Amino acid sequence: MRLIFLGAPGAGKGTLASTIGKEIGLPQLSTGDLFRDAVKNGTELGLRVKGIMEKGELVPDELTVALVRERLGRADTAQGYILDGFPRTIPQAEALASFQRIDGVVNFQCGDEVVVRRLSGRRICRSCGAIYHVENMPPRREGICDRCGGELYIRDDDRIDSIRNRLRVYQAQTEPLIGYYRGRGLLHDIDAEQTVEKSLAQLRKVLKKLRKAG
Repeated sequence: MRLIFLGAPGAGKGTLASTIGKEIGLPQLSTGDLFRDAVKNGTELGLRVKGIMEKGELVPDELTVALVRERLGRADTAQGYILDGFPRTIPQAEALASFQRIDGVVNFQCGDEVVVRRLSGRRICRSCGAIYHVENMPPRREGICDRCGGELYIRDDDRIDSIRNRLRVYQAQTEPLIGYYRGRGLLHDIDAEQTVEKSLAQLRKVLKKLRKAG
C-alpha cells in the first residue's frame, strides 16, 4: 500500500505515520529524514542538498523528487510506504505521479487554534532533549526536566508568531494538494483534533477500506 499523509504542522501526522507504519510494516519516509541521510552518507545528491541548506535556501523540487525517487527504489518499499511531508506542492505531486501509483492520501484535519495550542505548549530539555507539554505532559517542577534536572526551553519554531507563519506557508503551498487528490478520488479525511487513539482507530478503518479496494 502506497500512502501519502498530509496535515499542518502540529496535526500529529508524524506520530500517527510512525505508529501505523510499525503496525502494518510500512516504512515512514519524511523528506527531512531523506535530506539528513543523503547529507550524512555524502551521496552526490546529498552534497548538492548540503550546499543548498548551508546557504539557507529551499531545496528545489527536482532535487527533492530525485531523492524521493531514489529512496522509493529500495527493497524495503516493495510492499508500500508512507510518505510524510511529501509532496508539498502540486508540481511535486505531478512529478511523483509520473513514476509511482498512489493508493491513498490521508488528510489529517486540525484547526489553526488547536495547532497553536499544541505547538506553543511544547517544552524541550536543553540537556537530554526530553519533550514535555504544559497541558498534556507537564514536568513535575515548572521549567525543570524530570529526567535530568536540565532547563526546559521553547524552540523558536514553537513560538506563536513562528507557528502562525508556518501555518500560512502550509495553507498557501500544501492545501491546494487537498483539492488535487480529492478530485482524483484518493483523499480520506481524518479528524486530528481528537485523541491519538481515536485518530488511529479512524485511520485503521480507512486503511482497511483501501485494502479491500486494492
